[in-house]
Amino acid sequence: MKSWFSIGLLALTCIIPKAGAAQTAGQPPDTMEARLQACAACHGAKGEGIDNAYFPRLAGKPAGYLYNQLLEFKIAQRHYPPMNYLLEYLPESYLQSMADYFAAQRPPFPGPSIPDVSKDMLMHGEQLVRQGDAEREIPACVKCHGPTLTGMEPAIPSLLGLRPTYISAQLGAWRYGTRTAKEPDCMQIVAGHLTEDDVKAVAAYLASQPAPIDLSPAPKDSYKTPLACGSEPQ
Repeated sequence: MKSWFSIGLLALTCIIPKAGAAQTAGQPPDTMEARLQACAACHGAKGEGIDNAYFPRLAGKPAGYLYNQLLEFKIAQRHYPPMNYLLEYLPESYLQSMADYFAAQRPPFPGPSIPDVSKDMLMHGEQLVRQGDAEREIPACVKCHGPTLTGMEPAIPSLLGLRPTYISAQLGAWRYGTRTAKEPDCMQIVAGHLTEDDVKAVAAYLASQPAPIDLSPAPKDSYKTPLACGSEPQ
């Protein structure tokens, strides 16, 4: 029996349109939405996410950020075998089309997670997210991800609509170098200053935040970030 990711690869690659190709009568519409149903099992039909805490929401994140992540999975700079396998043979232009599609989606956000940490730890998370810790060289999350935490075009992602387990896992990956980005790797620098309790507190606070009225990332250059990041276009 074929695995879901081999079926997904077939769905993503075999229907990349060829020049001059016409739709055959009786076939489903050849749209990006139809092609990306291969992604729905893990990320939802519109990129809204699913119940599995380790598969993130994609919808509404900046296209530049999504493209960077797809490319890093394609070249195995980010390591997750199903994603590496699905994207290995897709052209970069198609990755950009995928990123553009999910960036344009605005499905409803999930409800905020109920914190499973103490009130003091939740307050500590809020402190780090909103104000940072200058003595430990930890900038506030809002300094890069925006005052509403919805990110900024073209490549800074939203931190909302994610479960605490996923946020913790990603911050841990940055801390231990299993997730990396182009130098200067600003997230690895920041995460390297965090303790385990910091990570738990930040994850709990971010996951408990309700969705803002406007889910869109801020326009490019809306604010100046405190660190240079290799993944951000100069």
